[in-house]
Amino acid sequence: MPMTQSQQKNPSAAKHKEQRVAVFVDVQNMYYSAKNLYSAKVDFGKVLKEGVAGRKLVRAFAYVIKADVGAEKEFHEALSLQGFEVRTKDLQVFFGGAKKGDWDVGLCMDAVRMMPKIDAMVLVSGDGDYADLIEYARSQGVRTEAIAFEKTASGKLVEMVDSFTNMSDDPKKFLISQRRFSQSTSGAEGRSRSQPGSGMEVESKSQPQSQSQTQPHYQDYPTPTIA
Repeated sequence: MPMTQSQQKNPSAAKHKEQRVAVFVDVQNMYYSAKNLYSAKVDFGKVLKEGVAGRKLVRAFAYVIKADVGAEKEFHEALSLQGFEVRTKDLQVFFGGAKKGDWDVGLCMDAVRMMPKIDAMVLVSGDGDYADLIEYARSQGVRTEAIAFEKTASGKLVEMVDSFTNMSDDPKKFLISQRRFSQSTSGAEGRSRSQPGSGMEVESKSQPQSQSQTQPHYQDYPTPTIA
């Protein structure tokens, strides 16, 4: 039986406990990927544990857009309790009502500043815009790893990194169960959840959408489980 792409790019011998690791999570990218594919929410604590893989965590960053809705503050606090340094940015509203919010440049700048202090960079995103960051990290001798859903990840990004973990290989490991989700949201999920495969809310540079559709509804997030 042929190996999957993610199996081929996860040589266990390349990871060892003495490696210094930094984790960079594009929350928005993960939110829409999980919502579109599974109508579920990402357990970021489990993702962090997978990324660190028993090695020495130097820093872990989670990048979010402030939309002033729902349980936003509680969600950010829960991420902090899990070990993330939460980077927030206000949602930009332009004349005419257009909205924009992304952390691409900010994430890349943080990663570049961290490279002299780490041996491995773990990017939790499938956004192909980070390809240049991956290329630069490798030129600096930093091991590059990515965690994402392969179906919504850039093929170029998957090919470039030294190790790719496909969250879809074991979705129960990385997603918050439907039961926990329903209990935590107290009915909010039914008003906002899109159907699997709709494609409406997966952020994609190649398939532009209205900016109002690309902002997470934070009331959809249950408080993450603290490991």
